Amino acid sequence: MKVAVQKWGNSLALRIPRAFARDVGVTAGTVVEVSTADGRLIAEPVCAKKVMLADLLRDVTPDNLHGETATGPAVGVETW
Repeated sequence: MKVAVQKWGNSLALRIPRAFARDVGVTAGTVVEVSTADGRLIAEPVCAKKVMLADLLRDVTPDNLHGETATGPAVGVETW
């Protein structure tokens, strides 16, 4: 498929057809890595790093573990 590069302010923009965006999981606001190789323009979605609970808890120790924090009475339906 051929698409035209268009001027956007002081930059150039390339519109991604909906079917292509859907195929690679790109939506408005998706961050992409743009590079060139052998005269080709390459735009690849940046995959968010998956965070594992074990990784988040790795640095929790008895020395930095805190107790419960009082936040006052319930305001809505968030009764525990």
